[in-house]
Amino acid sequence: MSLKDLTKPWTAFNYGFLDESAKRELRRKMLKAIAIPGYQVPYASREVPMARGWGTGGLQVTLTLLKPDAVVKVIDQGADDSVNAVSIRKFFNRVGGSAETEDTSQATIIQSRHRVPEEKLRADQVLVLQVPNPEPLRPVQPDMSIAREMHGDADYGQLWLVLYEQLVKSGRIMQGTEYPSLVNGRYVITPSPIPRWDVKKLHQAEHLTFLSAGREKRIYAIPPFTNVEPLVFDDVPYRVEDHQDKTCYRTDVTGFFMNELPQEDGSSLYELSDSNFGIKHLKNSQGETLTIGETWYKNGRMD
Repeated sequence: MSLKDLTKPWTAFNYGFLDESAKRELRRKMLKAIAIPGYQVPYASREVPMARGWGTGGLQVTLTLLKPDAVVKVIDQGADDSVNAVSIRKFFNRVGGSAETEDTSQATIIQSRHRVPEEKLRADQVLVLQVPNPEPLRPVQPDMSIAREMHGDADYGQLWLVLYEQLVKSGRIMQGTEYPSLVNGRYVITPSPIPRWDVKKLHQAEHLTFLSAGREKRIYAIPPFTNVEPLVFDDVPYRVEDHQDKTCYRTDVTGFFMNELPQEDGSSLYELSDSNFGIKHLKNSQGETLTIGETWYKNGRMD
């Protein structure tokens, strides 16, 4: 056997990189995920030109949704200009001919790692969240076969116990990201590593959200106008991060999720985590006219 026998003649990539069989399977699984909100649907996660754990799940969903007239925005922890976000965005343009944008209002597909944009998403937009760990029961039940039985029985008592222990030990619930949330009154999900600030944006939202874990081979969805309720006790209200009084040092905007920037003297500066949202405010203050869409939060509070 020679090397020539092991190789195939060069052929162009299929549109959107994934072969049609992979896309058909993903579309079927995505439809099932929409039909059963919050249910983790297994799928045959394909190899893509990216290491597992760096957004392969979100990449496959976006590639399946990709069309020549699509406008794609990619966010990495709120930033559009990180190496990961720029590389993924250019990859979509190369394999699908889709347009690139950093403006939330112009995008038709928004793929994100760790954040939901501050501007409200519309019904004609799709949010794709990258998920490293889709199983909310993993901290309390490492055996995935038992965890799936618990999902089938809606047995989430151990999750409530974890939250109660945090409350007793620390005086407040310490879950910072991946806050367990009940979808459509049935399945508890982990809403990817988005902060608590962003979880409330998924409740009764107009847009469709897909959450995909390529390494774990699981996909689940939150359809439009679906209830997403963080697990909370009746007498302990859900609390988001205490950022409502923080002011962005670049734009003087207050009332949105901020990145903390420690300074040499021990103090801290704050800047808007949503980079494009901050750029819009900055350019408007400099005399340019950019349209800023309606936001989920107003003055640091959800309506």
